[in-house]
Amino acid sequence: MDSAGFEKSCIRKMYLYDSIRLSFPVKKRIVWLFSFLALQSFAQGQRFVNSMDISESEGKAAMRNFCSEHVASSSLDRYDLKYHRLDWHVDPNVNFISGAITSYFQVVDANFSEIDFELADNMSVDSTSYHSVPISFLHSTGDLLRITFPSVISQGNLDSVTVYYHGTPGATGFGSFAQDYHSGVPIIWTLSEPYGAKDWWPCKQELSDKIDSLDILVTTPQAYRAASNGLLVSEISNPDFSKTYHWQTHYPVAAYLVAIAVTNYVYYTDYVTLNSGDSLPILNYVYPESLSDAQYYLPDIKAIIRIYDSLLIDYPYHREKYGHAEFGWGGGMEHQTMSFVGGFGHNLIAHECAHQWFGDLITPASWKDIWLNEGFATYFAAITEEILFPESWHPWKTNTMNLVTAQQDGSVFCDDTTSVSRIFSGRLSYNKGAFLLHMLRWQLGDSLFFLSLRNYLSDPQLAFHYASTPDLQHHLEQVSNQNLSHFFNQWYAGQGYPMYHLTWNQQANHFYLKIEQRQSHPSVSFFEMPVPVELRGEGHDTILVLNHTYSGQLFSLDIPFHVDTISFDPQQWILAAHNMITYNPVFSPGNPDPLSSQLYVYPVPAETVIKIYSSSSARLEEATMYDVLGNLVMQYILQPSMLPYELDVSGIEAGVYLLNVKTDLGTVTKKIVRTR
Repeated sequence: MDSAGFEKSCIRKMYLYDSIRLSFPVKKRIVWLFSFLALQSFAQGQRFVNSMDISESEGKAAMRNFCSEHVASSSLDRYDLKYHRLDWHVDPNVNFISGAITSYFQVVDANFSEIDFELADNMSVDSTSYHSVPISFLHSTGDLLRITFPSVISQGNLDSVTVYYHGTPGATGFGSFAQDYHSGVPIIWTLSEPYGAKDWWPCKQELSDKIDSLDILVTTPQAYRAASNGLLVSEISNPDFSKTYHWQTHYPVAAYLVAIAVTNYVYYTDYVTLNSGDSLPILNYVYPESLSDAQYYLPDIKAIIRIYDSLLIDYPYHREKYGHAEFGWGGGMEHQTMSFVGGFGHNLIAHECAHQWFGDLITPASWKDIWLNEGFATYFAAITEEILFPESWHPWKTNTMNLVTAQQDGSVFCDDTTSVSRIFSGRLSYNKGAFLLHMLRWQLGDSLFFLSLRNYLSDPQLAFHYASTPDLQHHLEQVSNQNLSHFFNQWYAGQGYPMYHLTWNQQANHFYLKIEQRQSHPSVSFFEMPVPVELRGEGHDTILVLNHTYSGQLFSLDIPFHVDTISFDPQQWILAAHNMITYNPVFSPGNPDPLSSQLYVYPVPAETVIKIYSSSSARLEEATMYDVLGNLVMQYILQPSMLPYELDVSGIEAGVYLLNVKTDLGTVTKKIVRTR
């Protein structure tokens, strides 16, 4: 670009600046190179659904206020599940299920003479069978079904057992097993996350052992259809005017992702071409009264799948299907290969589809790491909006930050897995988890961030298995060659968020900046992040990326235009709130606080009155007091009078506050303490 072009254009550069030192460019945004951005599937219009707290809509099954993440039985860890044949009989008119569950398992430990499954104690076990012979069992009040074999089964052997049972699954909240109605027509559907699978079938629901393959047979009156995981391999009409739907999957699946829904579904199949060239069927089971809405909105899923298929790895279940089954819950649930949805809004279907990679392909090894499901699904749904509806990207970031910083505490790490509401906290597991990923993307850059995720999803030790946060961190560090321990200590384990105060000045081409930081929660002493600051003036603008490593850090830079305004993090990469920017015309690195050193606020602590005195020639104009979260508490106009000024603080609560004193030469911030 020639000099004339430079003078007429906006400078769009991003630099990483260390303290008082300029470094080389390190970040720039990659260009999305997806042919699908022609948006063929959006010919009907954008149909944009505003970003929202998806957890409120999604509404996982809040079964119990207190649940155990692991049944107290070592026997659950003594065998490896290989296969289930799930043979169920349900009638949507009746809140009831009966079934025969045949489980193939491989013995892991020696002296294996009994096997445990989890099954709610209100369900009735009719019998258990081993090699077609009835054997003894004990169904305890602790939701444990223990089956005793006639002899020890040798370590390494593959064997099987069948459980015959029936009952009305307990009313344990919003999910597990539900009988409901739509337009007067009955429906039965299941939603087992996190602890609900055992409410309606004998299983091993702990997060350690996926079922390698399944046959799911659902027999129901002929007026109804049954939706489930995998491929529908047959529909059999029976002499008693019932029909048996046989679904089958050969991909490993966690117990909580096994599901059925039965009602008078109508269905249709759409197709999307994956990056591999394969054509993936998208099977939609919807209520008859919803068919026109589904056919209008659900084509969005084709562009969504192509985005995920391109940014991540191939759709994990490409040999089977993806699809939707409409059900009676207000949100959705990511049942493997067929998400259950209560509507067809873009954000919901994008969220549930993202779970096929994050949650279904790789499942958290503990509900403590539920953010590996919900944070990822929330963020990738937002990425589809970034690409397909760019006008929604900035509002999504604003809304998400506002949701997270509405309270000053809370970590992404789930510290209480006995509380279903804490596991599925919209503020923390969903939104803060999503913004954690957004900041990782900022710190690593797009190219390394998405490469790290592809490596994570492709890891043979994790794919179709279970993972924890250190597994993800390992792949991020391996690709980026960065040590992210401090980052995860701050943003994953730590609570709260930072609050920034920027003070700046410019003398000729020399630009001076001081960045101070406070924290909303004492669990983190300092959030170390690269801080973007935008400078504007004379028709130019530039974004500086500053390596901020401590509060009060000073930066001295050469800027070839007169700056009239600056903005903190204009593209919203950092989860922060209550930020302030102060222009100080006499501020410089050699004289970092010329006003502050001559302005006194006392006594500290104060009880009813604080006094302000200045030994400089600056004219004091206004004093504003803020709490530690940046909320305005009091405001005073400082009329010319004899110093010192006296401010009455008797009406405010005891605590720590910041007092900003505005003068004609700049603003000074002082910390005050109010006591009783």
